[in-house]
Formats: sequence, structure tokens, C-alpha cells
Amino acid sequence: MTTQKQISKILYSLPVFILMIPLVAMQFTKEVNWTLSDFLIMGLLLFATVFTIDFILKKVKTFKARLILVLGILALLILIWAEMAVGIFGSPIAGS
Repeated sequence: MTTQKQISKILYSLPVFILMIPLVAMQFTKEVNWTLSDFLIMGLLLFATVFTIDFILKKVKTFKARLILVLGILALLILIWAEMAVGIFGSPIAGS
């Protein structure tokens, strides 16, 4: 059985592995061109998401409530990421 500490370790290692994808891709292609600020902003976004999910998993007891909250947080992450990447809503965080 996995403990809460093991789940937290796995959760907090996910952003590192996700951020390694563009870092490795930048070594092989010119199409991926991230700057330090891109890595910092995405790292902040990913770690804030993981922190929030970890908090939910520790504090909320029922499975249904956990599932709804975690899916909501992940949906919010995807919306913010999409807005920052391509500006689907045209807000100031899209860089326009």
C-alpha cells in the first residue's frame, strides 16, 4: 500500500519530468525554443497545481469530492496553459 509521503514524492517529481520534455526537445530541434522565463513560468504553474492537488488529497476525505476538485484543478491548468500558449481567450496573459 502506498503512503501519503510516497504519493507526495511522486506528485512533486511530475513537474520536473514534464519540464524535461521541452529541455530535451530543444537539444534535437530548432522548433522548440523556450527561454528561461518560459521554464520559470511553466514550473511555477505546474508546482502550484501539484501543491494544490496534494493539499486536496490530504484534506478532503471522500473520493467523489477529491475527484471533482482534482479534475477541476487540472481543467484550470489546461485552460491557463492553452491561454498562455496560443491565446484562445485573448487575455493579457497571452502576451497580446
